[in-house]
Amino acid sequence: MPLELIKEVKGVPEVDLLSKLHKVDFRYLQPGCDYSRKYIEGKLSLISSLTYGGNRRAVLKIGLQEQENSNSEINTISVLFFGKLAKDCAKVFYEGDTIAVAGFVILSASSSTSRDGKLCLFLKASEDFKSTVYVYVKSVRDFSTESMSLVPATHYVYTPLNQLKSGMIVNVYGVVKFFKPPYLSKGTDYCSVVTIVDQTHVKLTCLFFSGNYEALPMIYKNGDIVRFHRLKIQVYKKETQGITSSGFASLTFEGTLGAPIIPRTSSKCFNFTAEDHKMVEALRVWASTHISPSSTLVKLCDVQPMQYFDLTCQLLGKAEVDGASFLLKVWDGTKTPFPSWRVLIQDLVLEGDLSHIHRVQNLTIDILVYDNHVQVAKSLKVGSFLRIYSLHTKLQSVNSENLATFLALEFHLHGGTSYGRGIRVLPESNSDVDQLKKVLESVDLPANQCLDGICQSEHEDSFSNISSSGSVSLYEVERCQQLSATILTDYQYLEKTPLCAILKQKAPQQYRIRAKLRSYKPRRLFQSVKLYCLKCHSLQEVPHEGDLDIILQEGATKTPDSKLQNTSLYDSKIWTTKDQGERKVAVHFVKNNGILPLSNDCLILIEGGTLNEICKLSNKFHSVIPVRSGHEDLEVLDLSAPFLIQGKIHHYGCKQCSSLRPIQNLNSLVDKTSWIPSSVAEGIGDSYGFNFFPSLVLGIVPLQHVFVMTFTLDDGTGVLEAYLMDSEKFFQIPASEVLMNDGLQQSMDMIMDMFCPPGVKIDAYPWLECFIKSYNVTSGAEQQICYQIFDTTVAEDLI
Repeated sequence: MPLELIKEVKGVPEVDLLSKLHKVDFRYLQPGCDYSRKYIEGKLSLISSLTYGGNRRAVLKIGLQEQENSNSEINTISVLFFGKLAKDCAKVFYEGDTIAVAGFVILSASSSTSRDGKLCLFLKASEDFKSTVYVYVKSVRDFSTESMSLVPATHYVYTPLNQLKSGMIVNVYGVVKFFKPPYLSKGTDYCSVVTIVDQTHVKLTCLFFSGNYEALPMIYKNGDIVRFHRLKIQVYKKETQGITSSGFASLTFEGTLGAPIIPRTSSKCFNFTAEDHKMVEALRVWASTHISPSSTLVKLCDVQPMQYFDLTCQLLGKAEVDGASFLLKVWDGTKTPFPSWRVLIQDLVLEGDLSHIHRVQNLTIDILVYDNHVQVAKSLKVGSFLRIYSLHTKLQSVNSENLATFLALEFHLHGGTSYGRGIRVLPESNSDVDQLKKVLESVDLPANQCLDGICQSEHEDSFSNISSSGSVSLYEVERCQQLSATILTDYQYLEKTPLCAILKQKAPQQYRIRAKLRSYKPRRLFQSVKLYCLKCHSLQEVPHEGDLDIILQEGATKTPDSKLQNTSLYDSKIWTTKDQGERKVAVHFVKNNGILPLSNDCLILIEGGTLNEICKLSNKFHSVIPVRSGHEDLEVLDLSAPFLIQGKIHHYGCKQCSSLRPIQNLNSLVDKTSWIPSSVAEGIGDSYGFNFFPSLVLGIVPLQHVFVMTFTLDDGTGVLEAYLMDSEKFFQIPASEVLMNDGLQQSMDMIMDMFCPPGVKIDAYPWLECFIKSYNVTSGAEQQICYQIFDTTVAEDLI
């Protein structure tokens, strides 16, 4: 066997599998020698993640430290495992394990050295060289699962989710609140997203990558319990997140009270004790009273139109429709309450038992899967048991030669991974599969068979009181655009509402919609950026550079007052321009506890500067405030101009709501905190996301840069105009930076051209999923209902 586990009892191996082989010390290893009947032995000091080469061959790299000759010139070597041996070893290796490797070759014994000057060796082991790896493991009591034959008896400490901090590598238990089944990322690895919660009521989202699909957590539904070992904690976008680290391992358990506690894992060797058993039981009990059971698992007999649900089923047949879609023919032993739509497959090759499919045809449904799910669907084996996540039903008008037009129920698995969309094969040992098998075995086929056409006719009456929504639901359009160009940031499981129904309802209300962008205003996107006051809700235009230059030039006509220079708050420098009538410019360098900071941390106040001069200074100093000399103190120049400039970003204040105070008021901030401008982000400044905010002490109510646009939305049932006002969440582009950044402007243009492609019909436009809210607006004696987009963002893979 290429991989052997040698059980140790009180430190002594139960069997001696290496007695017929010759052990070689690391110092005597040389290239060109025959090591087919020799072995090396050492302790695992490093285990890298499993990777895949250009030919998709697995590669695992380890560091092996010799224990007997630790003072030798060569006491650590690198071993590379390839192919199936690499995959098998990755499942059982733990740092600190003692292993032996026999049947290897020396890749290199060159003069390359490590940092401490010792010679480095590289060994290669694979089944091609008839290599064998021996792992010494300790014996523990046996548990009722095949994959737990031998485990290292290691004591693990588990950290509650409310005690996690960035940089920690921890072991955790949790209940699954949300997950995405493993899917192929944009690189070569598979990816899975899992959100867990524990008794501390703290949630943790984990992002896992692995070249091995089976190495990712085997989660089948929300409510499952997971155990993660060697989980690394980091902070991403101000949110705590878990990721894999070296040696990461996971176990998954069914979360149902009373169900057998059987771990799911691809690893052949892991630790599971009586204490672990108690932790799983405790989490099950807690989850039963604190977490609502998943309502997304639905049987075919209970499905309704316009529904998203998870389906447990058996695959009876499959066929390729085209490059972007694939047909799965499945059943769960129950019958849909409405006629099921059939995909025309006369010209397609249907893989499966055609006679059996014909016998149960009135209990089967056709599912079309799209885009990234096609490759997964192709790999499925007929007869396997599946769980399909976020399956979508909708009504479709069908014309028949024998029957009048009627409505049938379509089943679609849209592209992308939003809301956990995907397919997972369930093992036959799964409890849900056991229940499904019992249902399938008890199906009375004769009672569910009928002559062609009769079943459809019987169902027509049940649709007589249901009118078609008129939505764009044709099969061709459904195939063309599956991926939504926008996603929702909350309330994902709210039902969608057609626009025709929204237009008939009173305000205020909130809705989830799916529509296409027929048109938008303004067409010149730079005109969409406005200044908004959160206090008085006024909107203002962003001043043009030419207007700013005039305002600053007017301020430059007044000579700086020498009495207001060199105070306890700042040091002052004056220079005289050679042109423009020898204009005087004063620059005041604000001190930090009496000391001038470095330029990249320094706030400066400028008197008499032009726009060009201020822009140059803002590139060298952290922040610039244009000021003028008042009667007793320096004053902010004019709120028609920016009161603060940081690099290319201009911050404006509201004239109507602000009450300007003298510059010396900045002393109150100096007394309270160290004068580092980037650290003074508190109070109202936080809500705007500004890095530096002296506006509080200067009496300034800041204005926020926002995108203001009008979208004309069309879902086939109606047309509605919705108002978008957003600072950076929708486009994921800061409105405060877009006017100064050509790259961001190009990104905006690309996004809008993707939403509303020029020169093509609306059928080819992408769908937008949005939340909108209605509200009343009164103008004189007239009242009208308006709509605003919220909690919606552009899909990340489109940015």
